[in-house]
Amino acid sequence: MPSATINKHRPSELLSRLASDEPELKVRALRELKNQIIGNPTKKLSFLKLGAVPAVAGILADSIDEVTDNNNCNGNTSNILVQSAAALGSFACGFDAGVQAVLDAGAFPNLLRLLANPNEKVIDAGARALRMIYQSKLAPKYDFLQQKNMDFLISLLNSEKENVSGLGASIITRSCETCLEQKALFDAGILRKLSGLLEGGSLSQRDASLESLATIFRNNPEVISKFAGPEIGRPLSSIIDLAKDRYPRTRLLACMCLIVIRNASPHFLQDIGIKTKIIHILLELLDDPGQVGDEAPFAFSSLIAQKEDLQKLALEANAIDKLHHHLKKGSLHPRRYKGILLALADMCSKLESCRSKFLSLQVLNLVADALTDHNAGVRTAACVCLKSVTRSIKNLSAGYFMNEIIVIPLVQLFLDPSTSVQVAALGAVSNIMVDFTTRKSIFVQCGGMKQLVQLAKSMESAVRSNALWALKNLVFQADNRLKEGVFSELTASLLSSLISDPEPSVQEQALALVRNLVDGCINLIELVFAEDGYILGAIGRQLQCASKAEIGIQGMYALCNVASGNEFHKEAVIQQLFTQMGDKNQSFVIKFLQSNDSQLRTATVWTIVNLTCPSSPGAPGRLEKLRNAGIISQIKNMVNDPCVDVKLRVRTVLGQSMAFGDN
Repeated sequence: MPSATINKHRPSELLSRLASDEPELKVRALRELKNQIIGNPTKKLSFLKLGAVPAVAGILADSIDEVTDNNNCNGNTSNILVQSAAALGSFACGFDAGVQAVLDAGAFPNLLRLLANPNEKVIDAGARALRMIYQSKLAPKYDFLQQKNMDFLISLLNSEKENVSGLGASIITRSCETCLEQKALFDAGILRKLSGLLEGGSLSQRDASLESLATIFRNNPEVISKFAGPEIGRPLSSIIDLAKDRYPRTRLLACMCLIVIRNASPHFLQDIGIKTKIIHILLELLDDPGQVGDEAPFAFSSLIAQKEDLQKLALEANAIDKLHHHLKKGSLHPRRYKGILLALADMCSKLESCRSKFLSLQVLNLVADALTDHNAGVRTAACVCLKSVTRSIKNLSAGYFMNEIIVIPLVQLFLDPSTSVQVAALGAVSNIMVDFTTRKSIFVQCGGMKQLVQLAKSMESAVRSNALWALKNLVFQADNRLKEGVFSELTASLLSSLISDPEPSVQEQALALVRNLVDGCINLIELVFAEDGYILGAIGRQLQCASKAEIGIQGMYALCNVASGNEFHKEAVIQQLFTQMGDKNQSFVIKFLQSNDSQLRTATVWTIVNLTCPSSPGAPGRLEKLRNAGIISQIKNMVNDPCVDVKLRVRTVLGQSMAFGDN
């Protein structure tokens, strides 16, 4: 009857049949469960909620114990072991929640025990399920510095069974994380075994070997040199050959392996023909409709990132056109969508020619659409892409980004629930603000400035830092009205607390914001004296304990701008230079003048220039204080400073001091 048929396939009814005492019924139930969940995340989640994984893990454990107790593995028991392992592997395949459930149910050690079973089908089922687990980053890691783990790995790789040796390679991919482990694997002869699988293994073994080799090579030139040398044979040539293999996944993995080699050891694979071939292969793989096509843009990004020569080759190979073509298709898998946007970001990170191509194809409109995508990773990637393209002052000046289509969605992302999206949006806005001098009203009118101030109070230091960065660029060379509006929203007390923030990156950006705020007329300098001079005091305290040169640079330029004001302003600055110094403490000014950072030396000398300007009535008194603190003596030692800017400012200070009779 129809009702009976429907009943039979209900998840709850299927789970009840797993508890059957009849081995054949149990096997059929396990097989049916496996078939229902294969490739169906929704079904997997449904069965997870019903507790299917612990039930199957229990069946596996009971069957293994039965084999151990009776020292016998009959047909029914073997079938149960095979089907329960297969069901657990299906739950784990491409589904992290399933992997976690399998691990939480304690099935992992029992799956390992299957590798010692006398039945080859059982061994294969166990190895296959474990390989599914090792597709995930949640898989248990092995410490290869422990000999027992290395011995276990070698036993797997020595196996003639495809899934067992493939499991060994997969374990390397998920477990090898340090240079010491990479070296230990090489010393144990693992690379030779993997090379053997490359040349004589099955498709599955080749792919697993390529992944594990890339893991062992990552950021380790020493291991790469040994691998490419005569000791092992011609494995590098084998990888190059596999980049031209008939199977798309093999081509992708071979290219990824070659990219890891080149990124760690640039003197390998210098041949322009090989580099061009890899670019073309990866661009062709974008056409693959499955996972290979999803991963290809990430491999492409890792190849060209920060490398102008490869970006030029990619431009010549019409990479931007092809990436644009795929973006126009629409309905992309989120992983692929994100990857293409990041690939475009890397393409436009350095070369003006790439940015011009990007804009000429009107890719910008498609990136703007991605800002409102439902997937957080895609939104983040779109922001990163915009940040990359907006590095061009030429294009900023042309007004390509100064419109509601770009600015409004970016401002809306300031309220995104994802911190990564917020930070990426702030990064893009920061770049746009650099030359946003004529239309900053668009940003202010859509609430951007007020939201930046709110984000400066965020609990996340990355958000605070990037919000301040954007505010710093917003007020850069802005008119007085805008600067005063920003300061009014921020308040002196908030800005002071941000200067004293526990995070150095926040301190730096807060000081840089003050530097830009007070750059201008006397009225703007007065801002740092609001609320009893909280801001100026905070600057002085932070300079005394600056943890890195960048903080000192921004703080000294802030003081330098204040010192360009009237007598009251100059006296306030000289007081900050010495207020924090006790009788036994050396002034931070001396430390800054002796710094290895030329920018910090320049900023410090500039401040002294402004404090000792001969037209200022109080200059002789300030000069005397500087001389008594040993600062003028230190400046005299800097007349031959290797930095031209420092040398010029030093001569200015010494010339001004001579005007007051100092020799």
